[in-house]
Amino acid sequence: MTREETQHNDQIKGKSTLSRRDLLKTGAVGGLGLLLGAGGIKGLGMLGESKQTASAAGDSDAVIPFHGAHQAGIVTPMQDFVCMGAFNLTITDIAEVRKLLKAWTVASARLANGESVGEESDNALVPPADTGEVMGLQAMRTTLTFGVGPSFFDSRFGLADKRPSKLVDIPAFKGDELVDEWSRGDLIVQVCANDPQVAFHALRNLARIARGKAVLRWLQQGFQRTGAADASGSTPRNLLGFKDGTVNTNVEDKQAVKDIVWAEAGDGASWMDGGSYMIMRRIRMRIEVWDRTSLGEQEATFGRHRQSGAPLGAAKEHDLADYAKQGKNGKPMIGADSHMAVASMGGKVKIHRRGYSYSNGIDIKTGQLDAGLLFICYNRDPSSQYIPMQAKMSEVDRLNEYIEHVGSGIYAMLPGVNKGGYIGDTLL
Repeated sequence: MTREETQHNDQIKGKSTLSRRDLLKTGAVGGLGLLLGAGGIKGLGMLGESKQTASAAGDSDAVIPFHGAHQAGIVTPMQDFVCMGAFNLTITDIAEVRKLLKAWTVASARLANGESVGEESDNALVPPADTGEVMGLQAMRTTLTFGVGPSFFDSRFGLADKRPSKLVDIPAFKGDELVDEWSRGDLIVQVCANDPQVAFHALRNLARIARGKAVLRWLQQGFQRTGAADASGSTPRNLLGFKDGTVNTNVEDKQAVKDIVWAEAGDGASWMDGGSYMIMRRIRMRIEVWDRTSLGEQEATFGRHRQSGAPLGAAKEHDLADYAKQGKNGKPMIGADSHMAVASMGGKVKIHRRGYSYSNGIDIKTGQLDAGLLFICYNRDPSSQYIPMQAKMSEVDRLNEYIEHVGSGIYAMLPGVNKGGYIGDTLL
């Protein structure tokens, strides 16, 4: 078995390779011992408490390998939380960009291992290397996934001729209500973990490292039901109460993943071999309107039964949809304009979804909830996968009455990093 196959198998199984507890036992945690210092006993006590929580949540103490042929966090089984941020570069020297990516690589490998972002010292006259809010916490299956947006290939860095043809500009879709502060960015970082504080900590410390070189353009945290809340691992529900993700890529099917997710050298940009293309859409849900909608209308909108997640007219979630089956009124039970029917694209177009719900409190202008879906998907070729799918959905999806797209971005997610290499080393 090749190293790539081993990494792939480890990711899809969420296999633990080295826990933070193991690191402590072997002394391989580097600066953590210094972090604990005189409070070491108390710190170890915190580890014990975290272990109990992690046990309840299943495999939460696992470490997902940072290095490999592909970046973790794409076909890796979804963690409970995401913290995603887009950065704008404030520098124009490509050597400085490379220096930033090298620093992020070192930090990310440590963070994925459940270590502090850098070696600490006991010098009271300088700020700590790490912000410290995850001291004593486990790795929580943290993954950090990096990409670059179309603006990365403008005139600033001399990389225009390296922009992949697959990294197209997303067209304006019908009904889009995009706002600039939730769109685009030179660099994107997706951090996923089974703890929201661990995920936030990782992105916060990357932002610290980037000071003077890049600034956050937008940041969005997201969540789904946790492993502790649903140990069965059933399909999560979105904030409209319906199962979301019933039909998604089987990441254990290597051929499907190859066809749907991974870019190859022959696709037009050799440096993207092993990478992927990510679409981010921040989709606000009109929750108050939805909550006043009848159950029948809700189910007709999705084309599924709310309770079971089964297609209308079927009994179980994963039963095949019968689009010809008629109801008592003589009309198809699953409407052609239902979300399920439109998104299926007749089975000819597929993407790999990795979405999370979000809640940002209330909109102070309207007093309504600012909540919805941080839609994330990965494609090998957005022009033949996501874009035609969204174009059709924007025209006819019955769900459009209850949602609005307010943020958008497309990014070339870089190939994996080998040990000794750095993020983006096939490009820069």
